[in-house]
Amino acid sequence: MRKPILVFCIFLGINFSFGQLVINELDADTPGIDRMEIIELKSNTPSFSLDGYVLVLFNGSVSGGDASYYAVDLDGYTTDINGLILIGGPDVSPVPELLLFENTMQNGADAVAVYQANASDFPEGTKATTTNLIDALVYDTDDADDTNLMLLLGVTEQINENRNGNKTTESIQRKNDGTYEAKSPTPGRLNDGSGMQFNGIAFTTTLDQYNEGEHIAIVFTTETNVTSDLTFNFSLSNRGFTTKDYLGNTSVTISSGTKTKTINIQIIDDSDDEGDEVMNIVFGAIPAGYNRLNDQKRIRIVDNDYTTNPWGTPMNPSYGLVGSTAPLVYYDTLEGLSGTVLKQAIQDIIADPTKVRSHTYADIIDILKKADQSPLNSNKVWLLYTEQQRAKLDFQSSGGSNVGRWNREHTYPRSRGGFKNIEADDTADGIDVYTVTRADSLRHANSDAHGLRATDGPENSSRGNQDYGEYSGPAGNQGSWKGDVARGILFLSVRYNGLDVVNGNPANSIVGELGDLATLLDWHRNDPPDDFEMNRNNIIYSWQFNRNPFIDQPDLVEYIWGNRIGEIWSSTLTIQENEIPNVSVFPNPVDSHLFIEGLSDKSKIEFFTVLGAKIYTLEINRQMRIDLSNFSKGTYIARITNENRIIQKRVVVN
Repeated sequence: MRKPILVFCIFLGINFSFGQLVINELDADTPGIDRMEIIELKSNTPSFSLDGYVLVLFNGSVSGGDASYYAVDLDGYTTDINGLILIGGPDVSPVPELLLFENTMQNGADAVAVYQANASDFPEGTKATTTNLIDALVYDTDDADDTNLMLLLGVTEQINENRNGNKTTESIQRKNDGTYEAKSPTPGRLNDGSGMQFNGIAFTTTLDQYNEGEHIAIVFTTETNVTSDLTFNFSLSNRGFTTKDYLGNTSVTISSGTKTKTINIQIIDDSDDEGDEVMNIVFGAIPAGYNRLNDQKRIRIVDNDYTTNPWGTPMNPSYGLVGSTAPLVYYDTLEGLSGTVLKQAIQDIIADPTKVRSHTYADIIDILKKADQSPLNSNKVWLLYTEQQRAKLDFQSSGGSNVGRWNREHTYPRSRGGFKNIEADDTADGIDVYTVTRADSLRHANSDAHGLRATDGPENSSRGNQDYGEYSGPAGNQGSWKGDVARGILFLSVRYNGLDVVNGNPANSIVGELGDLATLLDWHRNDPPDDFEMNRNNIIYSWQFNRNPFIDQPDLVEYIWGNRIGEIWSSTLTIQENEIPNVSVFPNPVDSHLFIEGLSDKSKIEFFTVLGAKIYTLEINRQMRIDLSNFSKGTYIARITNENRIIQKRVVVN
């Protein structure tokens, strides 16, 4: 007889504890990009454990289907002395106990609910339910009532955050009688103004960026004077930035009767080229009666030990300083071929499943940091389209604003190619972990570094999935990127079955076609491969074990798509530079006259464009002064034949 009574009492006790946790405040629509969203929970008793509870967000839109789109376990959290726990975005003050990414919450009609359950019980797409439900709030911002969502959650009223016409500056707040009102947000405080009032602590720095060797003054301030000495700690370490990188005390004491304390930190100027780093100022444990008004401020520490490269940027290109790392026999199988047979032979090299490797989309970040590294500063990448440098640290790693950030641009848009992410793409597992890939492995085009470039975030968005020619870069760009893009697109169209480049502007809905071929051919011809692009090809080769042949052998483009279709290709006009002792060709670059010294009699010099067209032939003597004043500015291949030896040089005419 006693056992059923005991079970009944336990059941009542559980229901009683559930009933004391409610959704106290919600702010879904905030100014800007929603970095100040709030979900605040309230328990009837202070310091209430939230173990065993989960917060779930439901999407009430037609496409959302009244199903979950976000769930987070509350295990390990407790409410504060006022019975509150604040959950919110990165700009909420005081600092939330549980942080949300910016723009996490939908604006309505949607719902927030608390369950006795785990986040694993609510995978994305789980229908709203009353099973194990503790409290739910269905809300909107001037949207029609979602009666089905209300029914699924067992609530009878949908609350409008915009009931006063101030949806971005007011929040939904629960009153003591269980009804709701909209008014100015009160994060971290009871909605009626009662309860314990905390003394907030904040810190500031003069700048957000400092150089190695400089001092940083961190000023800690409380809202009101402290009534006794207040002591707490803070930390600065963050990944590669450690205690070896700075000097200074990380303990703070604000003396009784005052409200401020300045801590001076010395950044050590070492000689290591470790790249720019980020120092993160983070509060340690805060004594009772205080809360954090801000936290986790990231400070850029600029490394002054960066290196430069001898070759130029795409805007100021150099030629002949970076040699190909391709094996001497890499293109041997192309010799004497033409037409579709030549194209297939190229694919056989660059999609060889016994050699070629595919890496994850996350690995692309590390590849681009090396392949697109700015020749002017090893801590920066060179951006496609906008033709500028940007710090490697400013990669856009998640959602939110892309202003001032760089990200990964698919030159052949994913939507146009039909290749997308899979879950494994989110893991960067390094150069030694790879997947076997074939010509039919179209999905691997998603993470093929030959078709991906570092780009300015907003400009990447502006390009969208337009064809080239339809898109020609931002206003005022010099087009230094155009040949690079052309060769990347042409590579992909040979590397993967199912991708093609065509004339005109095919409909964006046609998967596997991208234009405009005629434009890309012009870009390839007018912007030949330079040292930056050759270095990029070498780095990608070290990861993927394949090369872009249209960088190494740019004349191949004409044999596949251009003015030499059907002709037999020969490697005779490779642009590899060979040396003959005691022969000098100078100056290079040249303005008008080129000098050649050290040859024997009966030598010959021939000039070719980088696409293989012969434009000039001349018999030369031991010493020769050649007039190139009629040559157009650009890069040429000079082939000198001397005593059955051949020397080839890139010659740049200014």
